[in-house]
Amino acid sequence: MKIAFIGGGNMAAALIGGLIKRGVAPTDITAIDINDEARSRTAKQFGIDTGAAIDAKLAGYDAIVLAVKPQVLKGVAQALAPHLSRQTVISIAAGIRAADLSRWLGGYAQVVRTMPNTPALIGMGVTGLAALPGVSDEAKALASQVLEAVGTTVWFDDEAKIDAVTAISGSGPAYVFYFIEAMQDAARALGMDEAQGRALAVATFTGAAQLAAQSNEPASVLRERVTSKGGTTAAALASFDAHGVKEAIVRGALAAEARAKEMGDELGAA
Repeated sequence: MKIAFIGGGNMAAALIGGLIKRGVAPTDITAIDINDEARSRTAKQFGIDTGAAIDAKLAGYDAIVLAVKPQVLKGVAQALAPHLSRQTVISIAAGIRAADLSRWLGGYAQVVRTMPNTPALIGMGVTGLAALPGVSDEAKALASQVLEAVGTTVWFDDEAKIDAVTAISGSGPAYVFYFIEAMQDAARALGMDEAQGRALAVATFTGAAQLAAQSNEPASVLRERVTSKGGTTAAALASFDAHGVKEAIVRGALAAEARAKEMGDELGAA
């Protein structure tokens, strides 16, 4: 499996590192980036080939991962189009719909759109994927193999669901960090210092998430088991409910999905 990355940012670095850990030879990976410093850092960190421009050598790769900012993806795609024949094109650019990317690629249709999230940086990400109609099973398997290098994958038949993926898991780490911030604020208000509050808040999230991951029971059941009638947890949850915390989180995720759709409209209009 030969994989080319266009763009050398944090997510590309996470994927490259994950692939090498899974046995892909550094000699089978290349990264294209116009930034001299980014190329030098990537080459030094992973021992892979790098380049400054999209050229004919990309014809020899099995997968091409587009890891650039959405605003520059059209130009990148147009430069890439002449070098495509059989490769699986995997986009991790937020908001860009596969049909628009295919159009920019001159009608090339072996395109998979994905939405990873930042825990990929530590190999604990989750990625939603959707493919254009007609993408081969082999191409889908290749896309899974690439993204599973940094975590788990979830496939969707309807690409429109990738906007929902963006709202839930793509943006989701920020929601978790937001709640951790709130718990640290509460710890501070209760007289703890920064280190104590952070240790308790972060370990609580880590442990609770692992408990949920290892349990077959719904989160609601796990919550109920912590909540004794008339106890401290019940008092906190009653306060959350009185202030509409759960509803606010749902509304926030819906707002994120709506913005993802707007971005697709705006960026795809080019």
